[in-house]
Amino acid sequence: MRTSPTPPRTRLEPGGSVPARTLDPVLGPPLSLPDAERLTHVQFRRFAGCPVCNLHLRSVVLRHEEIERAGIREVVIFHSPAEELSAHVSPLPFAVVADPDRLLYAEFGVEAHRRSLLAPRAWPAIVRAVLRGVGELLRGRGKLPAASQPHGRLGLPADFLIEPGGRVAAVKYGEHVYDQWTVDELLGHAAALRTVG
Repeated sequence: MRTSPTPPRTRLEPGGSVPARTLDPVLGPPLSLPDAERLTHVQFRRFAGCPVCNLHLRSVVLRHEEIERAGIREVVIFHSPAEELSAHVSPLPFAVVADPDRLLYAEFGVEAHRRSLLAPRAWPAIVRAVLRGVGELLRGRGKLPAASQPHGRLGLPADFLIEPGGRVAAVKYGEHVYDQWTVDELLGHAAALRTVG
């Protein structure tokens, strides 16, 4: 079943706060959000097997040790069910959380919109992602996403950097499917916090 774009929600702003909670990743033990000792980078992605999401997450995987050394814990949230995500997350070195009812998406004000795929700025990344995905499939390493996505394919990405006490330090709401922080931008936000602190 396809749903219409998510209506606008109240967006979080830097200086706002996130209540403490426990999340259950698809693989691994439960985790606390926020992390009690480190910054937490929460990424909202689209659906399990999303080629564009995978393209971006690859850049995070390649620099994951550097991100960890900067005192940042990665948490990635998808709106797919855990059973569907489990086929895609085993090679990822960070926590992946299933939010099939989009409860966290609503709480954080993360939307879906047709501009996610229609923005011309997204098209080069979409082409790269599809070509890379086809290459992975041909090598027997990739997995296709499910043909039907209960919440559609029009999700927008979002990034949140959260301090141990729950304060939101930095936010980015994507305007199209490939509009998220780069690893350098994430590290820059963390470095700016260390300078202020």
